Amino acid sequence: MYMLITANRNYSSWSLRPWVLIRALGIAFADRIEPFTKPANWTEFRAFSPTGQVPALIDGAVTMWDSLGITLYLADRHQGVWPQDPAARAYAQAIVTEMHGGFSALRNRCTMNVGVRAQMPAIGDDLARDIARIAEIFAEGLTRFGGPWLAGAAFTAADAFYAPIAFRIRTYGLDVGPQGAQWVAAVLAHPAMQEWETAALAETWREAEHEADLARCGTVTADYRTS
Repeated sequence: MYMLITANRNYSSWSLRPWVLIRALGIAFADRIEPFTKPANWTEFRAFSPTGQVPALIDGAVTMWDSLGITLYLADRHQGVWPQDPAARAYAQAIVTEMHGGFSALRNRCTMNVGVRAQMPAIGDDLARDIARIAEIFAEGLTRFGGPWLAGAAFTAADAFYAPIAFRIRTYGLDVGPQGAQWVAAVLAHPAMQEWETAALAETWREAEHEADLARCGTVTADYRTS
């Protein structure tokens, strides 16, 4: 059985991607959490990942790291990671790699914090471009392939890679258009996402640098996390 090592449910967007994909596809795995306990956890995380980062997937003697690396490894072994339709498959792979390598303004200015809602200051041109591009991706995928998911009728890696964005959109009240809002509502209602969120709200871990990032991103207007 696989072991998937992830970090805090509240903060770790890169952990969420493979976790929600594996859960949504019904793949059996052991779930191990290694929380962020300080700004740099590299030494501790090197015990299970050569990069000193999460996520990491352990499959016997094989260790896979990085959310995209894990996804590609799973795709070689399980149906459903990518859509069957060639056009939908190509679209899913393109937007997954775009998310993996892009959207730096969104990552930096809208840190993931599942349990809070925050009011941002002025968005700025760089973040506005990222938000507009994400809205475009959502609208194109849903229109071309019929929804309710980004590449068709089934939840795939495309949805898993944009799942952390759904939490960010809700946290900061970002406008991704009517079709984008429809997808966000659907993904937040997915049982795997509901499970992740429930665990995030129950966490008592607080890591100072992640909390400082949140304070830099906006003013907290509601906090639903366990005190």
